[in-house]
Amino acid sequence: MPSVYLDSNATAPADPRVLQVIHDASLRAGANPGSPHAEGRAARRLLEDSRELIASLLDAEPEEVIFTSGGTESINQAIFGMTAGRSGGIALTAGEHPAVREACRVAESRGCRLELLPVDQHGLLEQAALTDRIRSETLLTCLLLAHNETGVIQDTTAVAALCQQTATPLLLDAVPAVGRIPVSFRHSGAVAMAFGAHKFHGPRGIGGLLLRRGITIPPMLFGGHQERGRRAGTEPVPLIAGMAEALRLAVTEMETRAQHMQQLRDYLQQELTAACAPAVVHGVGVRRLPNTLSIGFPGVPGEALLLNLHMEGIACSLGSACASGSAEPAPALLAMGVTPDLCRSSVRFSLNCQNTHSEIERVIPVIARHVARLRATEDPPGVHH
Repeated sequence: MPSVYLDSNATAPADPRVLQVIHDASLRAGANPGSPHAEGRAARRLLEDSRELIASLLDAEPEEVIFTSGGTESINQAIFGMTAGRSGGIALTAGEHPAVREACRVAESRGCRLELLPVDQHGLLEQAALTDRIRSETLLTCLLLAHNETGVIQDTTAVAALCQQTATPLLLDAVPAVGRIPVSFRHSGAVAMAFGAHKFHGPRGIGGLLLRRGITIPPMLFGGHQERGRRAGTEPVPLIAGMAEALRLAVTEMETRAQHMQQLRDYLQQELTAACAPAVVHGVGVRRLPNTLSIGFPGVPGEALLLNLHMEGIACSLGSACASGSAEPAPALLAMGVTPDLCRSSVRFSLNCQNTHSEIERVIPVIARHVARLRATEDPPGVHH
């Protein structure tokens, strides 16, 4: 069977149109954008045109866009910049991406206190508990806008209002969301927002941090005065141009892409829940990213299933690629009240706009066959699901 790529929440395949833009930019704007000669000025124009385009697509101001190497750097810069040399609480959920969790743990080792925000069985914030954990002494609130593992989309209205009321900066990790659902920095209530190009069919190694105008934080990298002194290092103009084009395409084609991916995702979900019963879909019944299906197969070891599917040419994952190698149950699912055993039996399929209906039709019987075989192997004699 030809390989089928269903791991786009880890990295979405680059769009050929984006690769062409990167190639063209490398030829006509390959100089250092800080150089005063004609070639440098051409690179600077493309850099600033890309900044303006990205800002307009995310409903931000151009001066609010800081180019970084990706979502992880953006998140780290925001967390360390807003907590450096200060004591107080950082509010976050247990299901945040490892980039947020680990940066917050480092901040904790430097004197901050972590306050976990509880979530319900869908992974949505427990609104009644917010006032107990987000207070005037809270330094920062971190929140994943759309979950990379379950696809569940947070309603940030209440938490943003409380953060404004208590003068607590809100950092939104929008890496899985940008390019897949409408995102407005202006109306989000966030002080900072992170995004990365490779999640919306752009190049790897480039992303951005939106930082509200008037807010200043110390840089993590020191050297030149690039990015208004907020991030040293020569800007990779071709990658930035590629990111701008990828985001333009994602926003322009968002409705069509979302409809296509959701139809495929729902078909995959429907067929697997029927063919692999019992099966549990995480986050079902609430708003999710149109491309994401996190599904648990009770009695099936997830790692064994993943290995078998990979051998069949089906690329999928157990959850965040940044947490791969960990044998621990997914913190996001545990926070939702999912049992450790079901966590270990859960697999994530994340689609992209290049997937086809025929691909989904081909993988369903393969997945069902391996689920049945592994479930039978795991069951002791006389025990049936």
